[in-house]
Amino acid sequence: MISLILSILMYQSPIVVFTQEEIEKYEELSKSINEGRLIDYTLQYPKYRFLQYLSWKGNYVFHGSNYRNIERIEPREQTLYNNELTTAVFATTEPIWSIFYAVFNRSALIGSFRNGCLIGRNKKYHYYSINESTIKNNPWMDGMLYILPKEKFHMSGQGKVQFDEWTCNEYVTPVGKISVSLSDFYFLNKVAVHKDNEPLFSTWIFYKVRTLLANSKRTSNST
Repeated sequence: MISLILSILMYQSPIVVFTQEEIEKYEELSKSINEGRLIDYTLQYPKYRFLQYLSWKGNYVFHGSNYRNIERIEPREQTLYNNELTTAVFATTEPIWSIFYAVFNRSALIGSFRNGCLIGRNKKYHYYSINESTIKNNPWMDGMLYILPKEKFHMSGQGKVQFDEWTCNEYVTPVGKISVSLSDFYFLNKVAVHKDNEPLFSTWIFYKVRTLLANSKRTSNST
């Protein structure tokens, strides 16, 4: 029932099957990780596939940022998924969610933006919604995805459904980083727009319907 509700309201992470050729190229490219430098990504595969491969290996979590030259990520005061205040470095095992934070220009924010990656029965579900005032600012930019050692983090939630949110209460030095742009964000055409003063519950309920209607309208206008 939980998975059914999440699948109705949100979008599931892409199911990626890696070819042997992909694996060999990803393994070669990942040799530069742990040196902390920028990964020169020139493969023909979308970046999210490479990053999901790294996630699948189980050694890393990801942190997206507008800032491209962070040498170490400091804990800062912010709220957990349940609105509890904490001082921590935030990360996730879902790189697509982190890419959103890398390419969403926080300086363009007026009001609220709502997003998340939830885990239910070992499946991941996404939602992304930006309020009307912010979307008018074209709030997108190139950013950086930082690769962090998973061993320093712990999951912030528990239960049958939880956000894929990991925290660390001390500074973290990235073991690698990769530049990303809006075209690397897998769910770009799944970003909804909500009214400035809309309750969060309404955003959840209408999220997927709004994206479907928007995509249908774009398709109609292009024909």
